[in-house]
Amino acid sequence: MKWLIVFDLDGTLAESKRPLSPEMAATLARLLAVVDVAVISGGDWPQFDRQVVSRLPLNVARERLWLMPTTGTKLYRFIDGAWRRVYAELFDNAEKASIRAAFDRALSEAGLADERIWGERIEDRGSQITFSGLGQDAPLEAKEGWDPDRAKRAAIQKTLQVALPDLSINLGGTTSIDVTRAGVDKGYGLKRLSKESGVPLARMLFLGDAIYPGGNDYPAAELGIDTVKVRDVVETAAVVSAIIVCLKH
Repeated sequence: MKWLIVFDLDGTLAESKRPLSPEMAATLARLLAVVDVAVISGGDWPQFDRQVVSRLPLNVARERLWLMPTTGTKLYRFIDGAWRRVYAELFDNAEKASIRAAFDRALSEAGLADERIWGERIEDRGSQITFSGLGQDAPLEAKEGWDPDRAKRAAIQKTLQVALPDLSINLGGTTSIDVTRAGVDKGYGLKRLSKESGVPLARMLFLGDAIYPGGNDYPAAELGIDTVKVRDVVETAAVVSAIIVCLKH
C-alpha cells in the first residue's frame, strides 16, 4: 500500500506550462480524498500557483497536498488556511552569474544563440536556473517541434556539465534544462519529501514522463522508488483512476 503519490507536472499532470484541465483537477481531488499527493517540478511557485493551485476544486483536501517547486528545493504546504513556504534553498549571486555565462557559451557553441524566442530564455528561480529553448512564453506547438528527440538539449547539457561540474543539470518538459546545486535533482527532492512528511520512500509511488537517462524524472528511478513512466497527460489520468480503485480496496 502506498501512502504518498508523487507526480511530475509538465507532460504528466498538464501540458507544458498549461493549467490542469478540469478533468485532471477533478481526478486529483478524488485521489486526495484517499491519499497524500505531492507534485515536484522544475517550475517555480508562481507556475505551480497558475497550473495547479488555482485549478483545484473548492472542497479538495489541500492539507494532503505537498507542492515542491524548483526540483524540490522549495516546499509549500496549505497551513492555517493559506499556502506557505516551508523551506527554500537558494543560489547566491556569484553562482547565478557563472551559470548564465555557461549557458551563453553553450548556446553559442550549439548554434542556437540567435533563434527566435518568446520571452526570457533563462529564468532565475532562486534555487534553480532554468533554460527554456524557445523562451518562457513560447506556444506549445512550437515547443513540441523544437527538440522532440532531445538532441539539442543533450548537446547543451553535455557542454554545461563540463563548464559546471559541481552542479546538477537535467532535461525537463519539452524544451527546458534545469540547473541546481550538486546532488539536487528529483531524487534529492524525494528524499527531502520523505524527511518532511515522515513517509518512507518505499511507501511512495512516482509518476513522470521523463523517466529516462538524462531526464529530470530519472533520479526517482535511480533512488529505487517505485515509478510509472507515463506517455502523456491522458495516460496519467488512466493510471490515477486505477490507483484510486486500488486504494479504495
